[in-house]
Amino acid sequence: MGTEKEKMLQGKIYDPSDEELVRLRQVAHRLSKQYNDTCEEEEEKRKKLIVQLIPEQGEGCYFQGPIYFDYGVFTRLGNNVYANFNFTMLDTCPVTIGSNVYFGPNCTVATPIHPMLGQERLFKQKPDGTVYDDEYGKAVTIGSNCWIASNVVICAGVRIGDNCVIGAGSVVTKDIPPDSFAAGSPCRVIRAITEADSIKLKQELW
Repeated sequence: MGTEKEKMLQGKIYDPSDEELVRLRQVAHRLSKQYNDTCEEEEEKRKKLIVQLIPEQGEGCYFQGPIYFDYGVFTRLGNNVYANFNFTMLDTCPVTIGSNVYFGPNCTVATPIHPMLGQERLFKQKPDGTVYDDEYGKAVTIGSNCWIASNVVICAGVRIGDNCVIGAGSVVTKDIPPDSFAAGSPCRVIRAITEADSIKLKQELW
């Protein structure tokens, strides 16, 4: 059967009231709050907190804050990942983010899924009085060299390829292939990104 944590990470239905999961969430929520209570100039303090929150990260990662992580320990970052204000990570399933990825303000990565049928979403009660609901999730992967613009929501199970730009306000519900500019709600590919998009080329034309 496996533990509730193992079931959660495998995308199976799990019990979020499990003691181990509650403890892990409490740690992540506390570290998130402590990070949010620091100032930008408290660099060493911030660095220690973010490494505790997200142990698997490369060099040069920076979070402007405030941040909100469900677990943190199930998120893996490459090098030079930057997130602007109000970054939310609901990592009930593994989240993998490549290198050189930029998030604008108010972005959310959400791996959890709740049942579609209303009766399956109802809260249940254990003999000890603990209340819980049935949940599951799907992993999210974001490739390297991506720009995720302001107010983007990346939903469960999505894979975004390398070198993508996701336009502001998008809700990403399906995979986005590499080298794509995609936008909208639901998000869709607008066009391919090519050398013609080079800002250096545009400056020469100016």
